[in-house]
Amino acid sequence: MLQATPAAPNGADARRMRETAEQFEASFLSQMLKPMFEGLDTNGLFGGGEAEATWRSFLIDAMAQQTVRAGGIGLADTVMAEMIRMQSEQTAGATA
Repeated sequence: MLQATPAAPNGADARRMRETAEQFEASFLSQMLKPMFEGLDTNGLFGGGEAEATWRSFLIDAMAQQTVRAGGIGLADTVMAEMIRMQSEQTAGATA
């Protein structure tokens, strides 16, 4: 059975979809990175103390965003493809 390829959105829509998909991927990566830092001690000779504990979430978010800017893990591509597919189905349903 042949399936139609979803039509690509126009420039502004594609840019907004891409930004949304990348924000989702960064949020996902941030949630995956948090447990990695939970066991680290912030006290001690080279620890950052309370300041490190306070700013750690910002560091994790920045790491996640940088990972996405560097190409990510492919989640944004999958999310964007699904958004395009859903938009195409909605458009096809509205014109039918």
